[in-house]
Amino acid sequence: MSFLDKLKKGLEKTKNSFSEKINDVFAAFVKVDEELFEELEEVLITADVGVETTENVLDTLRDRITHKNITEPDAVKNELIDILVEILNSSKTQIDLSSKPSIFIIVGVNGVGKTTSIGKLAHYYKSQGKDVLLAAGDTFRAAASEQLSIWADRAGVDIIRHNEGADPGAVIFDAIAAAKKRNKDIILCDTAGRLHNKKNLMEELKKIMKIIDRELPGCSKEVLLVLDATTGQNALQQAKLFDQSAGLTGLILTKLDGTAKGGAVIGLSCEQKLPVKFIGVGEQMDDLQPFNPSEFASVLFG
Repeated sequence: MSFLDKLKKGLEKTKNSFSEKINDVFAAFVKVDEELFEELEEVLITADVGVETTENVLDTLRDRITHKNITEPDAVKNELIDILVEILNSSKTQIDLSSKPSIFIIVGVNGVGKTTSIGKLAHYYKSQGKDVLLAAGDTFRAAASEQLSIWADRAGVDIIRHNEGADPGAVIFDAIAAAKKRNKDIILCDTAGRLHNKKNLMEELKKIMKIIDRELPGCSKEVLLVLDATTGQNALQQAKLFDQSAGLTGLILTKLDGTAKGGAVIGLSCEQKLPVKFIGVGEQMDDLQPFNPSEFASVLFG
C-alpha cells in the first residue's frame, strides 16, 4: 500500500467528521446568511481547527464573498476550501539537510510517540541513502535508551547511549563527536519526555542546544515537536509552550489514523506558524513520512 493510500485510510475519520459536515451545512442552505456562518463556525471548531484560526478563516471568507459578490452556497463552499488549502500550502515543510552532519532535536511529552517517531525517521532517512546516528538523550525515563536501541536495530543505524540518569548533554556531545568521526549525515537526538511546566527539564533542553551550537556551529538544525493528533486543541497549547522554550522549527504529528481531529493541522499551520514536517498514519516502519500539504488537502477535501 502506498503512503497516499495509507493517508486516505488514515484520514477517514477526519474526512467523515469535517469535510462531510461542511457538505451537509451547504446542502442545508439555499442562501448565504449569518446562520450559515454560525454553522460553519461550529463545524470548524469541532474539527479542532482552533477558535482563532476559525475566526480568521470566516473573516477571510466574508471578505471574498463581498468582493466577488457571491450569493450561491456552493460557490461559498469552494471559496472556503480554497482558503483552507491556502493555509495548508503556506507551510514551509522542507527539511534542511545542507550541513554534514545535520541534526534533529526531537522533543515532546511522554506518550505522544516520540521514541517511535525517531525510529521511523531513522528508517526513512536510511531508505533515502543517508547515514544516520541516534543519540539517546532521554536519560530520565527508565528504559528509554533501551527502547531507542531496539529501534536503532530495526532501522539498522548506529546509536550513542549512556547509563540511565546520565547527563543528557554528555550524550549529545559524544554523539556529535561520533558523527564527525564516522562521517554521518544525520544525528537524531532523543530528549526527555518533558512537560512544559517542568522548569528543570526545559533548562536541560536549553543546555543541549548550547552544546550543539558550540560543537556544530552553523549546522542545519531541526527542532521538531512530536504531537499526538488525538489531543486536538491540547496540541496547539503544547506547540505554543515548547516553541517558547525550544525554538521549534516544525512538528511531527502522529496517530492521525486514530482521530477525527485532523483539522488541528490547519490550526497549527495558521496560529503557530509552525509547519507540520512529518505525519504518522499507522504503526509500520514506513507509516511516518514527510508532510505533503497538497496531498493532505486533496485527500481531506477530495
